[in-house]
Amino acid sequence: MKKLIDSHSRHIRYVRISITDRCTFRCRYCMPPEGVEWLPHDMIMRYEEYIRVLNILGEQGIDKVRITGGEPLLRRGVVEFIGELSTLGTIGDLSLTTNGMLLSAMARDLKDAGLKRVNISIDTLDRIKFAQITRVDAYDKVRRGIESALECDLSPVKLNVVSIRGFNDDEIPAFVHLTLDSPVEVRFIELMPMGCIARHGDRELISSLEIQQRIETIHGALEPIENGLGPARMFRVPGAQGKVGLIGAMSEHSFCTSCNRIRITASGGLRPCLFSENVVDLLTPMRSGITDAELEALIIRGVMMKPLNHGICRGSQPLCSSDQASFMNSIGG
Repeated sequence: MKKLIDSHSRHIRYVRISITDRCTFRCRYCMPPEGVEWLPHDMIMRYEEYIRVLNILGEQGIDKVRITGGEPLLRRGVVEFIGELSTLGTIGDLSLTTNGMLLSAMARDLKDAGLKRVNISIDTLDRIKFAQITRVDAYDKVRRGIESALECDLSPVKLNVVSIRGFNDDEIPAFVHLTLDSPVEVRFIELMPMGCIARHGDRELISSLEIQQRIETIHGALEPIENGLGPARMFRVPGAQGKVGLIGAMSEHSFCTSCNRIRITASGGLRPCLFSENVVDLLTPMRSGITDAELEALIIRGVMMKPLNHGICRGSQPLCSSDQASFMNSIGG
């Protein structure tokens, strides 16, 4: 089998595909209060176009696929799409990132279709603060979604927590407590300067090291756990069922060195790095009749544009712009 190797000798094995830019939430660090203008339907990749790209990526050795959005469970036919992906024969790890609002009604069907696991975004365990940051009163629905994922063994269930100083950093102990008696993986993610948050600089950033120190002040030294090539440094509170992950996207200089990911946006752009403005348009050439060999060459071209690092953590790259193209609902989480 071929291997997809970038210009820095990293083996690319993981693709995140955004299947919609639409979302049920208006998170304050992602979108402005008035929301954003959604892409027209004819500018969104069709399922068969994703499958064509994934077949080529599978031949290049990519075996890990995560479906993202926006909110991917909003897109009609997503369960059937996951069923098709599960039969391709090249995907060993098929997962989905969701805000959890629609998950409880769909978890069993997703599992039966072939989905392996889910990442659920939840930044607070306080109902009032949840409504404040998401601008939606859906806390109970998200908690039911988490429970349904656990019941259906969409394992491991990962809870993504964007850590924001002055908003939810006081809840770090409560999130860690969830791991003591439940097999969840709580992942604390540093706030990244993208979309709406770009204009605020780093005053709300809380580093993964500080989070670790706060946890260890309460629970003692965390036990390190091997995590392969994933972006998180993994730990366990001694005796806990679940795990704690720390993702130092901004503060840890080694974050990028083992990055094996690329992204396909909802509008069909191959984005080699989350922070990169370099995007290769796959959708227009596909709809203009490009051959598979030509499409493969375009994909390789995009992968070779993957930078060694995003540069932001060392101040060598400006903050991502606050225009709509840099919002996470457009790029894919």
